[in-house]
Amino acid sequence: MQAVVQKAEKVVKARPPVKWAGGKSQLLAQFQELYPSTDIKLYMEPFLGGGAVFFDICPQRAVLLDNNPELVNFYNVLKYGLEALVADLKKHRNEDYYFYEVRAMDPEKLSPAERASRFLFLNKTAYNGLWRVNKKGQHNVPFGKYKNPRILDEGNLSAVSSTLRNAEILERDFECVVQYAEPGSFVYLDPPYHPLSSTSNFTSYTASPFGAEDQERLAKVFQKLDRQGCLVMLSNSDTPFIRELYKEYLIDQVFARRLINCQGEKRGFISELVVRNYEQ
Repeated sequence: MQAVVQKAEKVVKARPPVKWAGGKSQLLAQFQELYPSTDIKLYMEPFLGGGAVFFDICPQRAVLLDNNPELVNFYNVLKYGLEALVADLKKHRNEDYYFYEVRAMDPEKLSPAERASRFLFLNKTAYNGLWRVNKKGQHNVPFGKYKNPRILDEGNLSAVSSTLRNAEILERDFECVVQYAEPGSFVYLDPPYHPLSSTSNFTSYTASPFGAEDQERLAKVFQKLDRQGCLVMLSNSDTPFIRELYKEYLIDQVFARRLINCQGEKRGFISELVVRNYEQ
């Protein structure tokens, strides 16, 4: 009798489900040389965004924070209500007038699944995939005019949902990370970057801008986490201001391709900083 060989199920590694300005997918190969060499028992990320580093590490336990209510709701719906989200995503159409109808909706009047569906639809169909809001917290990116955007990637959404099962996802200011941190935690900080010039300060992921005072506040959080015995890694722009803030720590350069700029000639490779309080 011929033996029956059972094939192991192929494990699909989750990819960031949203496109996020400053996302780290393109830097992961460089980051992997900088991650802690020890086992990561608790991963923490207080500027979650697209979550590229989280999905790359795929930790057994995580606390994920962000102060963007739409993003936090989206991830929690992915974790707890994948079927409802997928069902609602199927209704969307890649048409300009429909886009503006959805954009004008008040998300607080929608169910969590509808709200998450709206968020993902706008992210996939808005110009350059940006999520940007005005001072009233209203999404204000125009229609992207893409021919065939992939609004529903059911396979990846399922993989993301599985990866989030052991993660706690909270709407919090980044300072709250010190309340959840444990000695030995690996904390990755990826804030809105300090602008390279006075005309490059895109920080409008939420209704509140992220300025120099916030960068200084973040540096103090980095120091607190260091004193708590955490392994801390931070990304930011390569500017004298950031180098001065973290001059007591290890600073490495990585090189990222700037993808989001309305002028094509200004898209190219640029130096970014990775700050760490640990050695490999």
